[in-house]
Amino acid sequence: MTDFIAEYAAFCERHGRPDRVELMLCDINSVLRGKWLPGEDGEKLAQGGVRLPLSTYAPNILGEEVESTGLGISIGDPDGRLYPVPGTLQPVPWARGQTVAQVIVEMHDDEEDVAPYSSRRQLENMLDRFKKKGLTPVVATELEFYLYQPRDTQDEAPVPPERTPEFQNYDLDVLDRTQAILDAIRDSAIDQGLEPDTLIAEYGPGQFEINFHHTDDTLKAADDALIFRRLVRGVARRHEMGATFMAKPYAHAPGNGMHAHISLLDAEGRNIFDDGSDEPSKLLKQAVAGTLATMPDLQAIFAPHMNSYRRFQRNSFAPHAPDWGLDNRAAAVRLPEVSGPGARLEHRISGADVNPYLVLTAILGGILFGLENPTLPLPLPLDDDDGEHADPLTGDWATAVDNFEESVIAADIFGAQFRDIYTAVRRNEIEQLTTAISQVEYRTYLGRM
Repeated sequence: MTDFIAEYAAFCERHGRPDRVELMLCDINSVLRGKWLPGEDGEKLAQGGVRLPLSTYAPNILGEEVESTGLGISIGDPDGRLYPVPGTLQPVPWARGQTVAQVIVEMHDDEEDVAPYSSRRQLENMLDRFKKKGLTPVVATELEFYLYQPRDTQDEAPVPPERTPEFQNYDLDVLDRTQAILDAIRDSAIDQGLEPDTLIAEYGPGQFEINFHHTDDTLKAADDALIFRRLVRGVARRHEMGATFMAKPYAHAPGNGMHAHISLLDAEGRNIFDDGSDEPSKLLKQAVAGTLATMPDLQAIFAPHMNSYRRFQRNSFAPHAPDWGLDNRAAAVRLPEVSGPGARLEHRISGADVNPYLVLTAILGGILFGLENPTLPLPLPLDDDDGEHADPLTGDWATAVDNFEESVIAADIFGAQFRDIYTAVRRNEIEQLTTAISQVEYRTYLGRM
């Protein structure tokens, strides 16, 4: 409590006392839920005096309670106490006419601990497993997003910004035309304590990518990815634009991905993936083998939503099979460097619509599986003359959820309770979203049949 009060006092000294503090709880879908707290109630938050139902951690993507999770009204919908996550109190630069702060919060249950339904807690648990082995992950993420013109209704398809070329790959003129909004995004990221590296125009119309610096604070890397998505949407609204991290907003353009670069340091700070040679080390190969072996079981984490599976189709501009390569962007796992302090793997399967805590937990869980099972088979890399693409991952949402539900490795990584709650949420969404009759069906069949 004392730490947050001191953090809050420092914020007020620097920015003035905020008119409100926006409390941000990350749910299982990576949707931020919470409350607005008056600026004078910082101590109330520090003392756990603000509450939300524990079921807020696990609604479906529509925000509805899912009875089959075993949470919610079926058990009386009990409250948890909100506590701020240290170090996440930051200004909201795009707020108009007021001083606004935001902070990530977690809910504590009756055991006075972070509730087990928290996706952030899942990542903490995985990091504890690495710590017990004397290992520290070093992580950097890359996030892609689209800017689009404002829409009058939610049913409208997105339209790229004016004067946007159909293919804008690394187009500097595009960066010039969107300089105002891109500068505001970078400035806001810096104001919020994020560490952006490069910002580029990606391939699709109105698509951009942000790269973050490597950090040995994996929780902060996930926090930053979460906060950055909110930041981009907020800044875009301020500039009368829309922004989306939806996996595939355009059928015939590249989707949005979230790539993760990961290496491991030992207790002396040495990168264990570097063995001094110019070839992938034994440990790096084991890590790759583990990520590939667990990828089919964990696909429901890397592709959580119905739209996510549009990236797992042929010619979708995204990797869609559990294979690997050296400098090969068609591979699901790429090795950008294999020697020196930068030796690492790049996991390229996830869409930008994911929960970053769960994705990093899953990737690290796959790496750990490989390190603990050194005899796992590893196919030839795609760069090899005899290398072949693996059988593709499923393009069917329900099949991916089935695989996750039945997975022993998913239960090991996330715990059986969380695995089952995640499955229940996804099944509820599948039931609702896949049974809705689409506009395409009405347009194609209604007047012809």
